[in-house]
Amino acid sequence: MEKQKNILVKKYLEQHSLVESNILSFNDFINNRMQQIATEINSSLSSEEVEITLGKVRMDKPNIVEADGSSNAITPATARLRNLTYSAPVFIELTVKFGEQTDSAEVEIGRIPVMVKSAACNTYGMSKDELIQNYMDPLDPGGYFIINGNERVMVMSEDLAPNQPFVEEGRHGLTLRVFSQRGSYRIPTTILETNEGILELTFSRLKNIPAVVLLKALGMLKEGDIAKNIGFESDCLIVNLYEYANIQSVDDALTFIAEKSGIQGTKKEVTDRVKQRIDSFLLPHIGLEKASRSEKALTMCRFISLYLKAKENDKIRTDKDHYGNKRVKLSGDLMADLFRVNVGILIRDIQYSLQKISKRKKFYTIKTIAKSTLFSQRVESAIATGSWIGERSGVTQNMDKTNYLAMMSQLQRVSSMLPGEQENFAARTLHPTHYGRFCPTETPEGTEIGFDTESDRKKFTVSDTGIVVIPKNYIFK
Repeated sequence: MEKQKNILVKKYLEQHSLVESNILSFNDFINNRMQQIATEINSSLSSEEVEITLGKVRMDKPNIVEADGSSNAITPATARLRNLTYSAPVFIELTVKFGEQTDSAEVEIGRIPVMVKSAACNTYGMSKDELIQNYMDPLDPGGYFIINGNERVMVMSEDLAPNQPFVEEGRHGLTLRVFSQRGSYRIPTTILETNEGILELTFSRLKNIPAVVLLKALGMLKEGDIAKNIGFESDCLIVNLYEYANIQSVDDALTFIAEKSGIQGTKKEVTDRVKQRIDSFLLPHIGLEKASRSEKALTMCRFISLYLKAKENDKIRTDKDHYGNKRVKLSGDLMADLFRVNVGILIRDIQYSLQKISKRKKFYTIKTIAKSTLFSQRVESAIATGSWIGERSGVTQNMDKTNYLAMMSQLQRVSSMLPGEQENFAARTLHPTHYGRFCPTETPEGTEIGFDTESDRKKFTVSDTGIVVIPKNYIFK
C-alpha cells in the first residue's frame, strides 16, 4: 500500500510542480487580469477635456536592449550572470481624444518582471536537454523573479475571505461584519445592536444607520415585506420595525440618513448624495447601479436574520482561523494590485502632460507622452524591496538557496496579514484545517511565532548522534 502511494506521488510530481499554483496565478495575471484591469480603469475614467480609452493589453517575451540599440531575447541564466532584470515590455492600445484631435496607437508603457518558468518565460515548454543547453537546472521549479541578477521570491499572504459574513463577539458585543470587495475596493460593513435594542449598520462614511431605515431607503418599504424576507421572529425585530414605522417613503428614509450623517444642502442635493453613497459603498460586490438596490436589500435581510439567530444561539459564531474563511493571495493577485495602481498613475500623468501641451499650443503624439520609465521603476522597485501597495512590507524576500528543500520551503511560504506585535493566541495555534496544507513546524520565533512559514533551520539542529536538539525557549503549539 505504501509502495503504491509513493508511486502515485512520484507520478504527480513528474507532471506537476509544488509551486505550480503561484506560476498559474502569474499566468492568469498576464493572460486575463491585465486586460480586466484596463477595462475597469476605462469605466472609472471621467471624460473631461482629455478623453483616454485603454484598449488591448499584451506582453512580449523577456528581452534586453543592448547599448547599440539592438534587442535580444534573454534567459534567466543570462540575467543572473549579467546582473540584469528578467523583464518583458508591456504594450497597451491607447486612444486619446483631446479637443478636435484624436490619436490612437499601441504604446509601450513600461516593463514588468517575469516569473521564471511562467508562460511568459523564454524557458517555458523547454525539454530537459534544451534547459541544460541554456544553463538552466532541469529540477529548478521556477516561481521566482530575477531583479538586477538577484532572485526574489514573492511570499503568498492570507487574508479573511471577502463577501461573506463573520459573526463574532467583540468590544461592542455581538458583531456581524462583511468585507465587501469589488476590484481594488474593500469596504467593511458592520451590523451591531445598541443598548436600546436598535440594529445599526456602519459602512464607509455612513455610520450607525438604523438597519430598518436603510432597508426602506433601498425600496423595501412595507414592514410585512421586511419581516418576511428576514424570516426570523424575535422581539428585537419587532422593536426595530415599530421604532421606524413612521418612515413610509424612500425620500423620508434618505432624509433621515442625511440628518443622522450630518449631510447638508438642499433636499435634492442631500438625497442624491445619500443615494450615491449607498450605491457606491454599500455591498459594492453586488453592484453599483440603481438596479442593484433590491438585491442589496434582500442580502441585508439575510445578514440581519443571521445576526438575530446568533443572538439566541451561542454556537453561531465564525471561526476566523478556519481556512475555509480565509483566502490566500498568490503572485497574480499581488501583481494585479501593483499593476492597477501604476497604470492609474500613468493615465493621470498622460492627462497632466496633455493639459500642459494645450496651454503651449503644441502638437503631441501618444508615443512620446506615454513612454515613461517611471512605470518600470515603480514595479521593479516594489519587487526588489518588498514594499507593496497599502504600506505593506516584506512581500518579497531574497531566495534561500542553502539547499533544495530550503528553496522549496520558501517558494511555498504563506504570511499572515496580522501584525506580529498583536496578542492573538488563536491565530498562532495550529488549526485542524492546516492539515495537508501547511507544515506545522515551519514557523518563526519570537513575537511572530505561528504567523508565517519561516525556515525552521535556525530553531532545530541535529547532533552527531542524530538527535534533534530543541532550543530552550521554543514554544510548541
